[in-house]
Amino acid sequence: MTPDPADAPVSLDVRRGNPTEDELAALLAVVSEAYTEESAQATAPESRARSRWRLSARAARATLSREAGWGGFSG
Repeated sequence: MTPDPADAPVSLDVRRGNPTEDELAALLAVVSEAYTEESAQATAPESRARSRWRLSARAARATLSREAGWGGFSG
């Protein structure tokens, strides 16, 4: 069972200023709500089915074998 990311502890580093505990709590509430809303709306793009052309198309030629060297036609 994978842990829920919402249950992970939050870490916050204040780089400047001296915010009060109320200001930090307000910041965490706003950022957490924005993150929750964004993650609820985020969707992965649906994979498109390959067209019949792509399914039936073949490569123009086989890949070159570098191990054969230049003398491949000498017999």
